[in-house]
Amino acid sequence: MTPLTRRRLSLFRSNKRGFWSLWIFLVLFFAALFAELIANDKPIVLSYQNQLYFPVFKAYSEQTFGGDFETEAVYRDPEVQKLILEKGDGWVLWPPIRYSFDTINYDLGRPAPAPPSSENWLGVDDQGRDVLARVIYGFRISVLFGLMLTTISSIIGILIGAVQGYFGGWIDLIGQRLIEIISGLPIIFILIILASIITPSFWWLLGILLLFSWIRLAGPVRAEFLRARNFDYVKAARALGVGEWRIMVRHVLPNAMTAAMTMIPFILAGSVTTLTTLDFLGFGLPPGSPSLGELLLQGKSNPQAPWLGFTGFFALAIMLVLIIFISEAVRDAFDPRKSLK
Repeated sequence: MTPLTRRRLSLFRSNKRGFWSLWIFLVLFFAALFAELIANDKPIVLSYQNQLYFPVFKAYSEQTFGGDFETEAVYRDPEVQKLILEKGDGWVLWPPIRYSFDTINYDLGRPAPAPPSSENWLGVDDQGRDVLARVIYGFRISVLFGLMLTTISSIIGILIGAVQGYFGGWIDLIGQRLIEIISGLPIIFILIILASIITPSFWWLLGILLLFSWIRLAGPVRAEFLRARNFDYVKAARALGVGEWRIMVRHVLPNAMTAAMTMIPFILAGSVTTLTTLDFLGFGLPPGSPSLGELLLQGKSNPQAPWLGFTGFFALAIMLVLIIFISEAVRDAFDPRKSLK
């Protein structure tokens, strides 16, 4: 580890707000990755006639447990539970939350949406689905979408900005004109128009947003390459016969990454917000998908159920606040003017 890297890590740790935000975010994200083990309408493991089954990972028909149907067993059905516990002399290990994101609670005893209770800790939405389960799954989709969009768009933006800045000339001139045209396009309206033609999906949204999200990073990287391409060490490398791409990757890119790294966390926050906005407007993920934006829309449509709006707001706010605090800590760590206290 170089002294510069150690200094940056020390600066990041010295920012207590960002440091602890990173750990909280990682814990929440790691838990959400295993959402099926936390919130599910299928048992994690069950014993039937002294044999173990894992319904979370594999589908079993009702006939497997002595039932009549060839379809997958509905484990919340009292009859299926009776087959397993009494006739099969077995036991069942359930997740902490016995609902998946699409499980409908038919035993509410009142019209949906229903307020928080001991059965549904954050209540149910207007379709009878558990809100907490949908928040957990929606958090995972939002973060994974943001991370994938940020990673791919960062690679594209850094590559395009590096080529523009290093080679300059007509490449830079034509590239800048194309960037100006693309950045001037109304992204939301384009997505709305395309949503009327193509059914939106996770990968479809990711592909469309990739056409625009890389632009934010291309500018700073281009500026760093324009500044560094005439430095003495770059001229010396050329004089020694080092290839252009090798110079770009080994000598210029590390300096440009300082500007890039300070922007990447903010791009992640923007990606999550964009997906939430599209879901709120009804042009995001397919209907029924767990989404924070869809939960906010339900809160807007059901003012008599304030727990829906409050849950969606606080879930999104906590996630974005953690990302912004981490972003500020990363920015300070890469700032050469910062000093350790």
